[in-house]
Amino acid sequence: MSINSLTIGDPFFKIRILRDEQTFRIDQKTIVLNLSDTPILVEHQSLGALQSVILADIQMENIEHAVIVEDFASHEDEAALMRRIRDTWPSAFDVRGEERLRGIEHYMSPKVWVGQFGFTIYHSASIPLNVGLHKDHAFCPVPGFREVHTQIMGFGKMQQCREKDIATLYLEEPMAPGTTHRPMYDAEGNYPWHQFETITPSVFMAVEMLPDGATPPA
Repeated sequence: MSINSLTIGDPFFKIRILRDEQTFRIDQKTIVLNLSDTPILVEHQSLGALQSVILADIQMENIEHAVIVEDFASHEDEAALMRRIRDTWPSAFDVRGEERLRGIEHYMSPKVWVGQFGFTIYHSASIPLNVGLHKDHAFCPVPGFREVHTQIMGFGKMQQCREKDIATLYLEEPMAPGTTHRPMYDAEGNYPWHQFETITPSVFMAVEMLPDGATPPA
């Protein structure tokens, strides 16, 4: 049994990883993402693998592996909070150097790896974001890479396309606080062309999951 804090959200959000906890009490509104194949039990209901919800005033049961985001609903002025995030975190282009991110109002926290799981928080400021369609994850050469995104603040949409052209859009999922989009990868970790697009300025968490045999990048 363990409860470990991640500092990537500091000082804006409190992020914790729960492992093998029979019960866990939640008081204030908290986003819960189940990272295991074992359902989390919530008031005679279940939270399945890579599903997320907002919970409050409740006790969860049977938590094998989960990440929780606290304090996201405690900010009276979300616009002021996002200004502080922009003043604190670097742009994703400065960190990652991907050409599709050049000139984009897209900011990121430090990334941390806990075992085979990588956690990063992003703030997307502009509307539209135009972050660019992509489908490859070159840092993971081993088949089976998985990734999902969980909305923390604001509203967006996860888009899937047949080609590297938004005109070929075939699936779009709305993203509201507490929402995690459905996994879009196949058994080998192949992805369609996809992107996150803003409806309002947004904050979301990316969770990357490496397959056995892959090593977290330095």
